[in-house]
Amino acid sequence: MIATTRRARFKLPSVLVLGEWAQGYLFASPFIIGFAVFIAFPMLYSVVLAFQSWDLLGPARWVGFSNLTRMVRDTDANLSLYNSGFYTVFAVPLQLVCSFLLALALTQRLRARDLYRAGFYMPIIVPAVASAVVWQRVFHPEFGILNDVLSWFGIAPKAWLFDTALVKPAFIFMSLWMIGRQMVIFIAGLGNIPQSLYEAASIDGAGPLARLRHITIPMMTPLIFYNMVIAIINSFQTFVPAKIMTDGGPEKATLFVVLNIYNQGFKFFNMGYASALAWELFIIVVGFTIAQFYLSRSWVYYEE
Repeated sequence: MIATTRRARFKLPSVLVLGEWAQGYLFASPFIIGFAVFIAFPMLYSVVLAFQSWDLLGPARWVGFSNLTRMVRDTDANLSLYNSGFYTVFAVPLQLVCSFLLALALTQRLRARDLYRAGFYMPIIVPAVASAVVWQRVFHPEFGILNDVLSWFGIAPKAWLFDTALVKPAFIFMSLWMIGRQMVIFIAGLGNIPQSLYEAASIDGAGPLARLRHITIPMMTPLIFYNMVIAIINSFQTFVPAKIMTDGGPEKATLFVVLNIYNQGFKFFNMGYASALAWELFIIVVGFTIAQFYLSRSWVYYEE
């Protein structure tokens, strides 16, 4: 009896089921092959490369933990971490607040509301290189639109991209150009909040601010958490604007982590050291993400 039960439990799939599996893997094979060749294999190879010295021309040479010790002592690597951390600390909260307020405004009954939504989302579909070129023109010290607007209020022109004290705030301000994706997510979440909650709160005498504080924000905390995680990951991966607009300057004030990795790998041909820096960034991002999931249990509300 027991042997028969075990044979039945481990019965091989039928020919029909195997055929369905084969068809599924066949249709998924472009993604599987692409992921294995262009993502999984480079990641695994970069682990080995992090312990080697390779200039892209000659054969790789094993150096052990030299790249890791250099990474700790390298002033450019530490500066790039500081720059990315500074950008993240200020840009991410500003993006979340602005996108949330924008979503609140665009869920009201407004004329041409859909047109406004499309307009604020449109920068997302603009190529990053084109956006960087446009913003480089906006921040131009002589012909920039931003300085023209500030001149209306009697503020002297600023060299936004050439002043170490202004270039980071300029990049943080520029990050608001890309809040359309967060706005759309918040709009979807606001539309799913039951109106009965607002009606009950109104009957109890709650005003608009009270309803915002006690209903809207708690119900939106899962989406706030999601947008925050994605925004932090994206902020640490900032590369295109810094490469095109300032190339890390002035005085390495915009030398972000990914730009430093790019320079080490493809400008100075230190591919092994670049791999070590890339895995350092990976560990930092994963660590931040895990910490956020752990801390989210105290403030994120999930409706049961």
